Amino acid sequence: MAASQKVIITCAVTGSVHTPTMSPYLPLTPDEIATQAVDAAEAGASILHLHARNPEDGSPTPDPDVYMQFLPRIKQQTDAIVNITTGGGHGMSLEERLAGPLVASPEMCSLNMGSMNFGLFPILDKMKEFKYEWERNHLEMTRDFIFKNTFKDIEGILEILGEGHGTRFEFECYDVGHLYNLAHFVDRGLVKPPFLVQTIFGILGGIGADHKNLMHMRDIANQLFGDDYQWSILAAGRHQLPFVTMGAIMGGNVRVGLEDSLYAGKGKLAKSNAEQVTIIRSIMENLSLEIATPTEAREMLALKGGDMVKF
Repeated sequence: MAASQKVIITCAVTGSVHTPTMSPYLPLTPDEIATQAVDAAEAGASILHLHARNPEDGSPTPDPDVYMQFLPRIKQQTDAIVNITTGGGHGMSLEERLAGPLVASPEMCSLNMGSMNFGLFPILDKMKEFKYEWERNHLEMTRDFIFKNTFKDIEGILEILGEGHGTRFEFECYDVGHLYNLAHFVDRGLVKPPFLVQTIFGILGGIGADHKNLMHMRDIANQLFGDDYQWSILAAGRHQLPFVTMGAIMGGNVRVGLEDSLYAGKGKLAKSNAEQVTIIRSIMENLSLEIATPTEAREMLALKGGDMVKF
């Protein structure tokens, strides 16, 4: 990606990592997810990365019926690109993880590029009481959990969603080896450029949030993919804003959102996804970087268009 290109802002609206007790501002119901997604798009996000939550208790759900309570509303109110998770939530089967995307046939989906430990359990040291009991179990189970994304799993998603639905992917790379896994699929012709490489820092089990790692991941991606990819950066928690800012200066796109961090500054809970988008947009513009519109992002990523989805 040339440094002169416009910056795509992705907003990950709710995710499946954070739980209701952690922030009163985390969107949980279909109405809250739709409202915050639309507001984030109006603030400058061109891509909306979406998970579904059980409206009764905020737990992650793969239910397509829940997705369909907010996807059409988002499409009606914004031109932003809808990007649906295939990672789902911890403990979901691959079939469950694909249930929503296969019904919605979105322009984009996330696709994790390798199996990994994905540790959330250290949060238990900071939280003693929870609004819902599932939250404690959700964190504790990651002590003995592998987030499964085998070569066969990835091949299947590329075939079913990529070939079958014309969906393109946000390739989520939590470590250097994931970049080489992606290169394997590129070499086999199963992934064709241009593609979006999302490098992820600060998850326990993945590469650490060290600025040298950011530069290393960029160097390896350039070595493997040359000019055939769009680079994007996300970092967990307090690392979010400094990491994505550094990445943007290096020619990357950025991802923010309450999936990745609940904060809008040191010790200050973000009151919405739009607040985080507004902050990063202001930083980008103060660095003389232009923000890509949804139309421009579609062209950069060769997407099928919003009129080709099924919601």
